[in-house]
Amino acid sequence: MSQDNLIDFDAERAKRVHDLKEKRLNEVRQAFEQAMPLSAAKKKKPKGKPKKR
Repeated sequence: MSQDNLIDFDAERAKRVHDLKEKRLNEVRQAFEQAMPLSAAKKKKPKGKPKKR
């Protein structure tokens, strides 16, 4: 057997799990953006501390 034909199953599984989690994250991100668009969030100005007098 040559070293070229060996497959690192642990690395392949890690890639696959990462891809599945990335897909799920993108789905959640898109659903969140539809519910609360980012453009509306940018219009709000955060309130700062009141100035001392």
